Amino acid sequence: MDKEITALKAQVKNPERISVFLDGEFSFGLARIVAAWLTIGQRLSDEDILRLREQDTYEVAYQRALHFLSYRPRSVGEVLRKLNEQGYSQAVMDATTQRLKDNGYVSDEQFARGWVESRNAFRPRSKRMLAVELRQKGIEDEVIEQVLTETADEDSLAYQTALKYAHRLSGVDWETFRKRLGAYLMRRGFSYGTVNPLLRQVWEETRSEDGSNLTQNEDG
Repeated sequence: MDKEITALKAQVKNPERISVFLDGEFSFGLARIVAAWLTIGQRLSDEDILRLREQDTYEVAYQRALHFLSYRPRSVGEVLRKLNEQGYSQAVMDATTQRLKDNGYVSDEQFARGWVESRNAFRPRSKRMLAVELRQKGIEDEVIEQVLTETADEDSLAYQTALKYAHRLSGVDWETFRKRLGAYLMRRGFSYGTVNPLLRQVWEETRSEDGSNLTQNEDG
């Protein structure tokens, strides 16, 4: 049996949502964009109400995803996990992420590039560890491989990582320097074969910059 819309009122706590009153009683709330075509006096069937509430579910999911993205860039996988935590169906999650992609709000390729650039600038690490982190964000291997081929080679990454950390070790002796820097680079995912040749090179470069005298009889 059709019901008549007797009032449409913006909600006090959230003006972007509209309370719909049918036959004089509150019935349900809708996002403003979903309720935009409704008018007082309009009659709604059960099918109309079901469709409106379904549209509202999709719109609310989209707005929540946008809010989630407002803090920092996210991968598609992160958005899906967040929506899943909030109890949305697979159909709603898929439609929401597709809408975000279509509107340019999410892109795994752009996310991966930004992640790698940020890591290289502030917290550098090996390509292997970068790949692990990106997989944890839900990035597919094909995208990871594509993005990592665009970054510096492993030796260069290790060298830049070593330089950033070596300045924290000013004043220590060679043995302490070698152990601490080596352990740091290994924790960042670099192999022993990559790390070992760098240690003496970075020691000499940073000590030269500091104007320190190198000890000639130190073991390599």
